[in-house]
Amino acid sequence: METKTAIQGIKGSFHHAVAMNYFHQGVKLEECLSFDTLVAAVLDAKVQHAVMALENSIAGSIIPNYALIDRNDLSIIGEYNLTIHHNLMALEGQSIADLTEVHSHPMALLQCKAFFQAYPHIRLIEAADTADVARSISAENRKGIGAIAPKQAAEIYELNIFAHSIQTIQDNVTRFVIIQKKSDVIENKQVNKASLKFILDHQRGSLAAVLNVMSDCLLNLTKIQSLPVIETPGKYAFFVDVTFDHLHQYEKARKILVIMALEFKILGEYNTAK
Repeated sequence: METKTAIQGIKGSFHHAVAMNYFHQGVKLEECLSFDTLVAAVLDAKVQHAVMALENSIAGSIIPNYALIDRNDLSIIGEYNLTIHHNLMALEGQSIADLTEVHSHPMALLQCKAFFQAYPHIRLIEAADTADVARSISAENRKGIGAIAPKQAAEIYELNIFAHSIQTIQDNVTRFVIIQKKSDVIENKQVNKASLKFILDHQRGSLAAVLNVMSDCLLNLTKIQSLPVIETPGKYAFFVDVTFDHLHQYEKARKILVIMALEFKILGEYNTAK
């Protein structure tokens, strides 16, 4: 059954690859130029789901996306870890020596900076989306301009790949989550991971006490991220991911944490990425 899913970017982007892999090809895409537009598509029921990047093994967390999920009362129903390969591509009939500029997303440029030290004649220019640069080069026949983008973008927009996997650190993984409106979530008793948000009293040992509860209930803390509570300077919200072997371990911890926290919210209960 085909599912309609929003992605940040266009066909050929990493978000597109995740949507295709997660939903096993049965997906109709809603292309969004920003994460705000992506969230709006979910809230307005234009799509059933959306794919959202949440953290990268090199660059760390994408902080604004945590806030988007929380503020708009969205729910995480799944995750997918994608190994990121950045490729240098341009129109056929050229070589790297012919390129004067390479355009891509700022993060892609940063992760490939070492590769271009051998090509000082090339200017690196920031763009909004990796795949969109590839599309524009093809559509406008832009010679002398290269793109850093996924392999899939070269295939879709018929560009030649000059160099594969040019990222400085080869082990580069981005974690994506699948989100939807909380009201549409179907309860799943087979889950083994949860994303939670809580706010604690601003006093010594409050966070340590929460972490002890998680440990005592045999939860494995895989992520912790703090964000300031804008309305209350000096107070922080904690976003955590936990995994567990048995659901009752998590349910026991959850009941205790609801009592301990000033505010407690479940952002998602789902299965870990395979």
